[in-house]
Amino acid sequence: MPPLRRPNAKAPAARSAIFGPRRDPLEDEARFLRSWFERPLVTGAVTPSGKMLARTMASYVDPRREGPVVELGPGTGPVTEALIRRGVAPERLILVEFNPDFCRLLTHRFPGVTVIRGDAYDMRASLKAVLTQPAAATISSLPLFTKPLEQRLDLLNTAHDLMQPGAPFVQFTYAVVPPIPARCEAGSYTADRSNRVWLNLPPARVWVYRRP
Repeated sequence: MPPLRRPNAKAPAARSAIFGPRRDPLEDEARFLRSWFERPLVTGAVTPSGKMLARTMASYVDPRREGPVVELGPGTGPVTEALIRRGVAPERLILVEFNPDFCRLLTHRFPGVTVIRGDAYDMRASLKAVLTQPAAATISSLPLFTKPLEQRLDLLNTAHDLMQPGAPFVQFTYAVVPPIPARCEAGSYTADRSNRVWLNLPPARVWVYRRP
């Protein structure tokens, strides 16, 4: 009978160096629910994005494309984790989060990422001190339907101004209609959508906007 081997102690250490403490889904849901009760128009959702939705959003980011990746409204970090698992180095990630409790959690949970407490709808001011080159992508979990269309379009235009040509602005929605119109009469952006992610609760869809 072969001798028993000791468990490899390096694997947890390596994971901890990248992700920090493990996420507790039930605890994250409780945080989201509490935040939603306190600020329903800011938090937007009552639960974090599911793993399948987070992976779908991250799939539109090419980790081989150089430059920082901006995430708006990361919450407790499910999409952040999906981006890192996709191959985006933590040091490339800039997270803009309004909730101070979520900011502390993200800093603790994802060593190496840059966490900015700021207004994601005012990207220029929030990113002014940290975005030193055009971004490779912008990933948004913001509740866009709580804002007027003019403000949503301004956010999209600002994101494209701060990104490389052709870089994606990735946004999910629970609604059956796009959070920003799919057709642009002015031709300033194009829009593509994913299949509906039925395994998310509630089901969601991902929209990807690019500037031609």
